[in-house]
Amino acid sequence: MHYPNIIEKFCQYEECRPDQLFLSEPVKGVYKEFTWQQAGRQIRSMAAALNAMGFGKDDKIAILSKNCAHWIMADLAIGMAGCVSVPLYPNISAETLQEIIIHSESKAIFIGKLDQPEQIRKGVPDALIQISFPFYPNAGCMNWDELVMQHAPLTQIPKLDPQSLACIVYTSGTTGQSKGVMNTYHAMAFAVEEFLKNFPAIQNEIFFSYLPLCHVAERMLVECGTIFTGSTVYFVESLDTFAANLAHTQPTVFLAVPRIWEKMQEGILKKMPQQKLDRLLKLPLISTLIKKMIRKKLGLARARHIFTGASPINPALLHWYARLGIIIQEAYGMTENVALSHVNKKENAKFGTVGQPYAGVQVRLGKDNEVQVKSDASMLGYYKEPELSAQCFEDGYLKTGDEGSIDDEGFLTITGRIKDQFKTGKGKYITPAPMENQLVAHPFLGQVCVVGSGQPAAMVLCTLTEQAKQTDTDAVKAELIELLKAVNHKLEHHEQLAKMIICKEEWTIVNGLLTPTLKIKRKNIDAQYGERYPDWYRTTEIVVFE
Repeated sequence: MHYPNIIEKFCQYEECRPDQLFLSEPVKGVYKEFTWQQAGRQIRSMAAALNAMGFGKDDKIAILSKNCAHWIMADLAIGMAGCVSVPLYPNISAETLQEIIIHSESKAIFIGKLDQPEQIRKGVPDALIQISFPFYPNAGCMNWDELVMQHAPLTQIPKLDPQSLACIVYTSGTTGQSKGVMNTYHAMAFAVEEFLKNFPAIQNEIFFSYLPLCHVAERMLVECGTIFTGSTVYFVESLDTFAANLAHTQPTVFLAVPRIWEKMQEGILKKMPQQKLDRLLKLPLISTLIKKMIRKKLGLARARHIFTGASPINPALLHWYARLGIIIQEAYGMTENVALSHVNKKENAKFGTVGQPYAGVQVRLGKDNEVQVKSDASMLGYYKEPELSAQCFEDGYLKTGDEGSIDDEGFLTITGRIKDQFKTGKGKYITPAPMENQLVAHPFLGQVCVVGSGQPAAMVLCTLTEQAKQTDTDAVKAELIELLKAVNHKLEHHEQLAKMIICKEEWTIVNGLLTPTLKIKRKNIDAQYGERYPDWYRTTEIVVFE
């Protein structure tokens, strides 16, 4: 069955909604706006410019920028020119950038909004053609506006083979080396259509873009969601303006990763402690006003569809938001299947699960209860990695690497990551996820990582929440000792956590301990703290402040 691809859908709305707002981006506090027609002219002219440079079928062109209007325009221009896009994380290291450019055989690169452009551009080979976005000029680059002015817009759009390569998406590397996932136009179009079957009311929406567009969840929900439904997308200008930009946008569809939901909760509780919030929510009239006020302050007053994904979220957090009238729908997917696997629907959400499979997805449990899925959304494979690609499939099913269970209604619960399991020095296997989920539910703990490969026993590294930082240290320590005892009481003897280490520094993207989608990089945690594990094990304290 033929599904209209992203280029065809863009052209459809460019023609039928030419004057409707498509992209809105704040630049130095002023929103720069582009209608479908205005964006279309730039996209078509840039596609013509790429063709004039000799780029065409199967040529790889990279995009290196934070989210902005011209990120989406560049992506569409690459497709319209018949090329393959290679989206890159904007906070990538120069070394990794160079590796990916060489590996992907990219022939040109769009460079836009970056925090440290001079530093990161050291990873761009000199021979590569570089094109700079209008609002973020970079020395030594060709200028987007000049190229657009010099080339008449394409009138004939290439007919794209549905099974041809649309993009190569490099994974964020939680388990080591990044791999280039090859996704086709058909896979992307199929995934969007199957998503919209579950959420048919999503049409002509307001989206808010701030998670990296090179990540599959943001790209599929926000970029493809906007283009396939004739909607509008607003961008965030910076971390400092996030709250103001979100409040200005008041999106109708909103996606956040678990760490964002945790931070939002911390912000609410900082202004309104839990005991006070509990009292107010018990008063019928006041409760309604409080819920409305919180939603509005968060920027979610108009949000009808609210999602979370990319990493597991604590069910207690979902219940907490539900009390405020904010039903967060947890979804599950991978870069390798363009995020199409399972989803919870608002009217039938089962917290603690990642939902039921989409209609076009088959699911089964393989060896070690590994979740395996099959659909038209599956990748072609990893670029230049035929053996590794073959290992990812079994009977046509994509092997996710996640351990799970499925209930009688088809709701999937992810119980851990098979590769995250490790053996202690006693040869006993430890599965971190269930322990971490119990611990992170406590209001004092912000980030949690169970470690101990090859060590006498497992232990847990943590960071504290703002609430804990504002509480007396001795009281925090006493509370966490009791928490550790309570968690250990439920564990087998070989699983029990010997120590809890409270780390001074929060784990971030900048210090290399989180991926760009805020998932913990376990190998990097071990690399940073591993030398101190033996000393921490030997200390008499159960809860140790670094």
